[in-house]
Amino acid sequence: MSSSTAVPGQSPIAETAPLSLCALEPHVPADRLVAEMVPPPRFDSVRFGTYVPDPNQPSQTEAVEVLSGFTAGLGGAHASGSGKRKWFSRKPAVPAGPLGVYLDGGYGVGKTHLLASLWHATPAAPSLKAFGTFVELTNLVGALGFQQTVRTLSGHRLLCIDEFELDDPGDTVLVSSLLSRLVEAGVALAATSNTLPGKLGEGRFAAADFLREIQGLSAHFRPLRIDGEDYRHRGLPEAPAPYSDEQVTEAAYATEGASLDDFPSLLDHLARVHPSRYGALTDGLRAVCLTDVQPVPDQSTALRLVVLADRLYDREVPVLASGVPFDRLFSDEMLNGGYRKKYFRAISRLTALARDAKGLVAQ
Repeated sequence: MSSSTAVPGQSPIAETAPLSLCALEPHVPADRLVAEMVPPPRFDSVRFGTYVPDPNQPSQTEAVEVLSGFTAGLGGAHASGSGKRKWFSRKPAVPAGPLGVYLDGGYGVGKTHLLASLWHATPAAPSLKAFGTFVELTNLVGALGFQQTVRTLSGHRLLCIDEFELDDPGDTVLVSSLLSRLVEAGVALAATSNTLPGKLGEGRFAAADFLREIQGLSAHFRPLRIDGEDYRHRGLPEAPAPYSDEQVTEAAYATEGASLDDFPSLLDHLARVHPSRYGALTDGLRAVCLTDVQPVPDQSTALRLVVLADRLYDREVPVLASGVPFDRLFSDEMLNGGYRKKYFRAISRLTALARDAKGLVAQ
């Protein structure tokens, strides 16, 4: 453990300088992509019993009940790892009806909490269950190739896909083809999705879009609507105002395992790192400290920032920042455009991480 130097009237300052995300260019081997297809650390302990339904939203209580029943039915799915159904096995048969469920709802209603709870509750070894975002699944196909991905996942009992990217037609076709092969192998599916570009109903029409885009797979999914407000803002205080550059820098030096970067430089660096490696970019971080936060300049940059925000939120990494508040990151045009839902999710998640970072600043 590194020693620190005391400064009168201030927090101890670490002798070693903070990390810089801009100096990191991680490389992620394919086998790590497979091994990491589990719920992110933030959702390690979530269960159906830890989901607290809003009493004013009966669909949330119904969702827990339906998913619990869906999980119980998965006891009959194959678990041999061979990728083939065992027709002469004494194990219970694959349950009749759709072997998939689609969680439809706005951001922040707990869809990922419920999806992770489904993964935890499914009666199978972790190696026979997979959980990942749509982006992580497409990255897996890119790393392993289509046929090897089919062979790797066909022995699974359950595949959970969070944030199915309906706004990318090419990748949607690719993943739909993959899911068709997995359904043939008896793999149960569960998914959430983003809305298509131009759909501003915050998930209101996402179920119809999802089922249409996956075409032949629609019969395998039961849509499950979850209404409600963004739970990250229920009864919580407003996000803290940005700090000064000096406060952020001091906190970075005083926090072991923190990173310190100029925000515009970090955005430039993200353009040089594939989003599949953003998770590895955050390995071991205790906090992210950013100076000079500014509105993002264009949509490509904004979408990369959304991915980074998701990975930081998954790993519960506090974010301390100076500059503009996080609710001013995206322009009005972006917040009213086709990727509106993604941007609001990023604002919500960064706001939550900003609250978590308040304890890093010397009082």
